[in-house]
Amino acid sequence: MATPVTQLDRSAVGQRVLDVIRGLLDELGSQGALPLLNPDSQLDRDLGLGSLERVELLARLETTFHIRLPDRVAAEANTPEHLARAILTAPGANVKDVEAGSVLRASVTAQKLYRAATDRGVFSAETLIEVLRYRAAHDAQRAHLWITEDSDAGERRCTLTFGELYAAGNRCAAELARRGVPAGGRVALMLPTSRAFFVSYAGILLAGAIPVPIYPPFRADRIEEYAARQSAILNNAEVGLLLTFRRAESVAKLLRPRVPSLSGVLDAEKLMESADKAPPLSPGALPLHVTGSRARQGSDIALLQYTSGSTGDPKGVMLTHANLLANIRAIGEAVELGPDDVGISWLPLYHDMGLIGAWLTLLHFGIPLSVMSPLAFLTRPQRWLQAFHKHRGTISAAPNFAYELCVRKIADKDIQGVDLSSWRAALNGAEPVNPETLDRFAERFAGYGFRREAQLPVYGLAEAALAVTVPPLDRGPLIDRVERETFTAQGRAVPTTLSSNDAAIAFVSSGKPLSGHDVCIVDENGTAVPDRREGFLWFRGPSATSGYYRNPKATAALLPCGPATQDGEYSWVNSGDRAYRADGEIYVTGRVKDIIIKGGRNLYPH
Repeated sequence: MATPVTQLDRSAVGQRVLDVIRGLLDELGSQGALPLLNPDSQLDRDLGLGSLERVELLARLETTFHIRLPDRVAAEANTPEHLARAILTAPGANVKDVEAGSVLRASVTAQKLYRAATDRGVFSAETLIEVLRYRAAHDAQRAHLWITEDSDAGERRCTLTFGELYAAGNRCAAELARRGVPAGGRVALMLPTSRAFFVSYAGILLAGAIPVPIYPPFRADRIEEYAARQSAILNNAEVGLLLTFRRAESVAKLLRPRVPSLSGVLDAEKLMESADKAPPLSPGALPLHVTGSRARQGSDIALLQYTSGSTGDPKGVMLTHANLLANIRAIGEAVELGPDDVGISWLPLYHDMGLIGAWLTLLHFGIPLSVMSPLAFLTRPQRWLQAFHKHRGTISAAPNFAYELCVRKIADKDIQGVDLSSWRAALNGAEPVNPETLDRFAERFAGYGFRREAQLPVYGLAEAALAVTVPPLDRGPLIDRVERETFTAQGRAVPTTLSSNDAAIAFVSSGKPLSGHDVCIVDENGTAVPDRREGFLWFRGPSATSGYYRNPKATAALLPCGPATQDGEYSWVNSGDRAYRADGEIYVTGRVKDIIIKGGRNLYPH
């Protein structure tokens, strides 16, 4: 039988554990779970504390009790009582310190550890939902998005903190559930760059549903063509709800008769207004994303990203939370994202480079982003460079044409006084990279502080979530000039010093595969070819899709060796691109469909 002293010790420890959990729930905005808190509460089912929140909870308990808990506690302890037992049996536990210690001192120490663990803690997240919650808990007051919207009255600017994004997303999630959006249901976003897009996207995720971004209509004279393509996508995805904006509502309603699964078309702004007016959660109620079937796992689909193609055969790339987080983290490692970075983007949010590269990656790493619409950039490309100066931007991505447009359209008077010296990573991808554009951009803006070494020609595609290869930082572009005749006739990349375009053809290195990913260059039989021999680019890794949504024929063509059959195994994916490898780096030579074969020679677009 336990002694009275031991019973007292156990009681004191148990009460302190409940106090720590209570403080964490309060900071996470989960006050609705507080009435359910008791020694036997289930951490996940009752309190909504997933794997990421457990890591934070254990860190706080270790600081409070001045102990080190075994790693297994994170997986095995599922109630406050279990945690108290683990603390009492941990090496070095001293209950007297618990009773006599200063609450203020413990609080200060916990907060120091809380901040120190921020960067590594988010890597425990298994879903984007957990990332959103994590940033809201750790960086609630920090600005995350500086948004410049296009409106009928001109430009409109607003700011969203990490906390505001999460709170508004939660309200949106509740409203979506009230309107019948089920867990796993597909919700399409036909929205321009705006606060409504970011909040709606977060809300769809938090409701346990799947976002399906589609591009909004731009030309009134091509509405029929637009409706045909988008209805094919919406039918393939079996979308139940379409969120749009006022100016596109009439177009969106044209889609409804063509899509049997589409039960509603809503103005996203009106949806958010309804969400903001809804009553708060009742005592004891949990946020939607931690209750029942709405709770998501890493293996659940987090995004359907539709690729370009014919209207009759839409290809919706299935990307799970695990796929997205693997790519996001590998990108962050490759470009060394850190707390001092600031992103600048004008890329469309319905495209993977804008959605995943410009936004979700920075969300994960807790980095602010200044974002404007594609139209704002295209009409006045100097706005992009001016944003770097205003926010001291450090990282941005764009297709090759954008860098060329800056060279051709921006006059010195448009960027007088602009300083680009903070721009350390200028990613160039999504289309073939022209070595001449790289030279022209670096030379044109060198006087404004831009460094050639900041240029990063990259390669990726939606089927990989986003990125596949990235070159090393601070090196600058690596250009390979090869004999044109030998390459077009034999597919061998033989280096040459000749400068004539008739005698030589230049390719830009896209760097090496991301950490944890593989690239193989193969012939038509799927056999790996030697270095400097052109072939088909295959890749595999944790970012790679398992296929196209409800399109088995296209999926079979995408996975030449079939789907993975074992845990930890990844399928090879046929990119549809041709490339060669030299000194470990990948040189993409073009899309298979863009290369013309004439007289036994491959003719390339450049």
